[in-house]
Amino acid sequence: MVTDESGEAGPAVVSASASSTTTAAPPNLREVGRRRVLEALYGAARTSRPELVRLTGLSRATVSALVGDMVRVGLVREEEIPAGPEEHRLGRPAQFLSLVPSAAYAVGLDIGHQHVRVVLCDLSGEPIWNAAVAKDVDHAPEETLDLATALVNQAIRDERVPRERILGIGVGIACPVDTKTGALGDEGIMAGWSGLRLGPELERRTGLVARIANDANAGALAERLYGAARHTQDLVYIRLSAGIGAGLVVGGRLLLGARGLTGEIGHLPAANGSLVCRCGNRGCLETVASPVAIARLLEASWGRPVAPAELIGLLHAGDRGALRAVEDAAEAIGRALAMVVTLVNPELIVVGGDLAAAGDWLIEPLAAAVRRHALPSGAEHIAVVVGELGDRAEVRGAASIVLAEAPRSLADMAGFADVADMGDVAKMVGAVE
Repeated sequence: MVTDESGEAGPAVVSASASSTTTAAPPNLREVGRRRVLEALYGAARTSRPELVRLTGLSRATVSALVGDMVRVGLVREEEIPAGPEEHRLGRPAQFLSLVPSAAYAVGLDIGHQHVRVVLCDLSGEPIWNAAVAKDVDHAPEETLDLATALVNQAIRDERVPRERILGIGVGIACPVDTKTGALGDEGIMAGWSGLRLGPELERRTGLVARIANDANAGALAERLYGAARHTQDLVYIRLSAGIGAGLVVGGRLLLGARGLTGEIGHLPAANGSLVCRCGNRGCLETVASPVAIARLLEASWGRPVAPAELIGLLHAGDRGALRAVEDAAEAIGRALAMVVTLVNPELIVVGGDLAAAGDWLIEPLAAAVRRHALPSGAEHIAVVVGELGDRAEVRGAASIVLAEAPRSLADMAGFADVADMGDVAKMVGAVE
């Protein structure tokens, strides 16, 4: 889920808006016009003035004035469209328009069970700075937030980005986030963080507006925007790391549930009589199929320490025990995903997290288990793929939550002229009522 510092749902949340009992303030018509143009520009890599007129419903004069103002403040750039000989004779060549990537930035923060990662992304969502530090996070919230704050400040300092150009900080954390209160879940998944309202704490430390999401939801957003799921509206993203979680996108919209717990697939029952999970239940999927669980199984079998980071190397070395352990984990994950497939009918499953590096050793038995246990008509055409963004999926998705608000944030920028003409007033009022 995604919340701001007040615990209210942010723009990436998929839920119905509550009816207001107060009268809304009259819309700022110039701001509405700017926002329409900015939304159209943000939704396209590049476009043209005639296309903006079509997309926004504004007059040509208003679009031209708004675009000119945005060019003046360095928010939009123009590029001539190559023209043939006939077009050259007709006068001024048409121009492409696009947002200037360096006009604004967003920080992404990924807080996992065993790491902290920070990226600084430009307006296009492209990372320009990235760093990760291994950290035992679950019982050390103060130390972790000190580290995160230091990394954020280092990113801003290294890239010499004016702080006023940073739209905010998006956070993906390996813990349920309550959509009603903004507090981190008290299910014991990150015991030291239970009840913490991370948004206000990070805003106090960084001075940046904070948006908070579960890390698997952030990963789903990133793969949907930038990665393996760019061309689908219905997907399940599953993160297989120290924790296991899923982000569900249906009809292009992220599902969150009543209190943000949608997708906690790692806490579905997977094995009777197995280990007690950190959530307090017994036999959760995490206890048998996470990289930590697989390493623990091999350690018990071999009588020597086995680190989760060794698993991929063992697979490449052809170790039969590691191959069998990963195959068994894939079967368990596939059975859990089969229930999800039957419930929400996605067309794509994207696998991310540390265990995704196992590639076909993981994907083939996992996909076979989905086909075997899901409703046949739901599983028949589903694709199962490794994510394209690797260990940056969650952190880029976190930044994308902030960037989704860019049109609204940029429309409030100082320095714009009063450029809306009265011919568009009725149209714009109708759009916001």
